[in-house]
Amino acid sequence: MRPRIQLLSPELIGRILREAFELLMNPGVRVGSAVIEQLQSAGVEVHNGVARIPESLVRRCLASVPRDFYLYNRQGEKAVHYGGDDVHFDPGSCCVQMLDPDTLEARSSETRDLVRIVQVTETLPQFAAQSTAVVCNDAVVGNDIVGSHNDAPSAIGDLYRLFVVLQHSDKPVVTGSFSAAGLQGMIELLAADSGSLENLRLQPRAVFDVCSSPPLNWSEFGSHNLLDLARAGVPAEIVSMPLAGGTAPVTLAGSVTQHAAETLAGITLHQLAGPGSPIVWGGAPAIFDMRTGGAPMGAVETAMLNMACAEVGKHLSLPTHGYLVATDSKFVDAQAGAESARSAMLGALTSINMISGAGMLESLACFSVEKLVIDAESIASAQRLVRGIEVRGETLATAMFAQTGLSGEFLKLNETRELFRQEQHIPCPVIDRSARGSEPPSDIFKRARTRVDELVSKYRKPSLPEDVLRKFQAVVAREAERARTAAG
Repeated sequence: MRPRIQLLSPELIGRILREAFELLMNPGVRVGSAVIEQLQSAGVEVHNGVARIPESLVRRCLASVPRDFYLYNRQGEKAVHYGGDDVHFDPGSCCVQMLDPDTLEARSSETRDLVRIVQVTETLPQFAAQSTAVVCNDAVVGNDIVGSHNDAPSAIGDLYRLFVVLQHSDKPVVTGSFSAAGLQGMIELLAADSGSLENLRLQPRAVFDVCSSPPLNWSEFGSHNLLDLARAGVPAEIVSMPLAGGTAPVTLAGSVTQHAAETLAGITLHQLAGPGSPIVWGGAPAIFDMRTGGAPMGAVETAMLNMACAEVGKHLSLPTHGYLVATDSKFVDAQAGAESARSAMLGALTSINMISGAGMLESLACFSVEKLVIDAESIASAQRLVRGIEVRGETLATAMFAQTGLSGEFLKLNETRELFRQEQHIPCPVIDRSARGSEPPSDIFKRARTRVDELVSKYRKPSLPEDVLRKFQAVVAREAERARTAAG
């Protein structure tokens, strides 16, 4: 039996969806100009940028969404299954700072940090996918990458991060574009990696986060990205971010309802542009902390929001995503461990298909690669938990007792040697289970630093064909020049 948690009753889910459909008509949804003509062609009333989307149209668009799909690795193998009860994890995305392990101070994140994160993620089996984890504030395209010292303008930062990840990883990628102009270049990078746009459509290597702007607003670039991804057949992952008590109703049920309305609106825009194109019922909801004015990502209520939002998506038989395994702590300390491990367990028990957020500190503002390897152990425990307790063999215990009697010598049995790795997760040395005195004492952060160094030493960079690398370089150079020209 697979263990699971259910926060919402079927009756409450039905009520959430009914009110979400009502919100789509009144007050309606603000949309970007890119989708107005498309909506009007489908019979939607749009006035002053606000669309009133009828339930019948939303239901029709929901019917065309694939119930599952796969992301593929560079070798063309299925690596991530979006759908059903499968659970996968990837690191968090778009941090602007990095925790320096020497000073324990946050500093601006750079390209070298992203490379190190990718190297560690590539070697950890707990992570099925990479992410464009940190903003590269150095923004230099150096000799080791494209053979020139041209500055990479911040306007192509999303493209640049994907460019770095694709050079250093074979795993699928969770990424995103935060401008309408930047998306096409990113799709071209992925197409060059896959061999063609058609190959990318058939075996997608990446999924793109597309964010709505609460409350009930699909901005110009968000709307545009939904259309472009749908037409390209590249998977989109809607990330609705209601902030309970701030930009959404203070009640958890009310925020889940707003999330459902924003996500249903996004699915409608997406499927009108490309019926059958894959899309994910995702999100990063949180509560608004009335004391600090922040969005506590480690709060249990934030985890509950992610779980409940995913339950609504699963009720509709859609692929799901959530933002968990993060903390509000500024350090890799007991608070970080408690908050991150708790939400990893809760997300896995909800069977969320992709759970983002590992490695993140300070309410998603800062990344720590040391925390990433600690989170990997929390994730491994969560993955073990959801496998549940299995029956192995014809008897549970009697056959083994027939061999040992009352001696207790189970260590000698063939069954013990054959089955213990299936029954137990054996943690890496980041988790200290040694007897006192058998090993020099150390704290978990020190052990995590050692583990990071070990993983980086084992990492081997993928060997990219020269023609693919040249195509990568050409796309980045062209987009950099375009951005400079646009900036004047």
